[in-house]
Amino acid sequence: MDPIDLCFAGAAQQAQLIRDGEVSARELIDATLRRIDELNPRLNAYRVVFAEQAIEQAAGIDARPRDERALALLGVPVAIKDDTDVAGELTAWGTSAPGQAKPNDADVVARLRSAGAIIIGKTHVSEMTAWPWTSSKAWGVTRNPWDPDRTPGGSSGGSATATAAGMCGVALGSDGGGSVRYPAALTGLFGLKPQRDRIPLGVQHADGWHGLLTYGSLSRTVADAALFLDAAANPTPSGQFADGLHLPIGALRVAVSFDPPAGSMVRLTAERRLAVERVAKVLDELGHHVIEREIRYTARAMRNTTIRYLAGVHQDVATMAHPDQLERNTRRVARLGSMVPSWLLARARRAEVDLASSINQIFDHADVVLTPITAGPPPHVDDVGHGGVVRSLLQSNNGAWAMPWNAIGQPAAAVPSGFDTAGLPVAVQLCGRRDDEMTLLRLARQIETAAPWADARPRC
Repeated sequence: MDPIDLCFAGAAQQAQLIRDGEVSARELIDATLRRIDELNPRLNAYRVVFAEQAIEQAAGIDARPRDERALALLGVPVAIKDDTDVAGELTAWGTSAPGQAKPNDADVVARLRSAGAIIIGKTHVSEMTAWPWTSSKAWGVTRNPWDPDRTPGGSSGGSATATAAGMCGVALGSDGGGSVRYPAALTGLFGLKPQRDRIPLGVQHADGWHGLLTYGSLSRTVADAALFLDAAANPTPSGQFADGLHLPIGALRVAVSFDPPAGSMVRLTAERRLAVERVAKVLDELGHHVIEREIRYTARAMRNTTIRYLAGVHQDVATMAHPDQLERNTRRVARLGSMVPSWLLARARRAEVDLASSINQIFDHADVVLTPITAGPPPHVDDVGHGGVVRSLLQSNNGAWAMPWNAIGQPAAAVPSGFDTAGLPVAVQLCGRRDDEMTLLRLARQIETAAPWADARPRC
């Protein structure tokens, strides 16, 4: 198989090729490492690459008998976002102040290894994962492979760039306000934020950002995401999500909602609205019942997420060995978080019940919700992360449609929807009921089959 085609095959196909003996794990790792050597100096997706360990692990997989190759992610090179511990390595959080190397893998990393994954490296994040772009004074600018003058978004921007450019089979991200879905949307990927606590956060991120945070995946295909979820999720029937993709779902009620949450101060561009309309048409042609009905976010949604975000950044910064070395805007956000009184934070957590009740009224009329995921195209790298903290916080609202689903903890996914007139990826968001990732995955798989996206490759 052509090495470049192999790099872009995605996790599900890569694992199947290794299980079938059509390629070796060593061939896949060698192709991936060559791809990283070629592109990472320009795109800056990885902070560190575990080349020697990956080669050694691949050799061990190739030495296994055929009957010991049933693992879901066998031999797949998986990238880990650099807010998550990998044994023997720093967790830098996009800073120059990370402290010591970590002695153990995070729970999610250990589960991925148990599923046969080869941890290929750690990907860049915005400082303290606080921003929806990926650049820092400590580690430089991570670039979008579709246009290196633009950001891949953040804070999982390194994971997005690595996956979109064929530098891994699938990548781990974390999502506290859209940090998986937003960069996936900007780089032409499927980005899944599962139900809160579906994938264990472990001690490191326990109750991250006061309930906003979840782990998720950035992948080329829906099947890749389903395999990843089977490997990483808390105990479920074996193969639940991957096998469930092939089950029929019948005609669903799909509510199309365009308005962003009140107070987000974003305006949807015509091309991003067209992306939603395009997917709505596909769903209608597939036999689903598509209606337009706005979500009742109320003004509480943005206020609720903002309070928890600010307090969460403050909490994370307090864990750093040298917080005084952080960038000015990060220190200022942490300072704002320190000003959130405990009673206000507690009230925000209690208000989640009423907020969920309000948002979930949409499911009286629908089984799935279809929304925008980004207001406009990927910003230029020179236009983000500069100026004061207020400007940076306002820039963070570009993906405002993502945030309420973190506040209520329910599953949501970014789904590619073609390209704009500048050749940049556009995407939509699918949102589901509590604990119902399966419906989102099945519906996204239908969209993927009707309007494929995975064969598109950036010219990087």
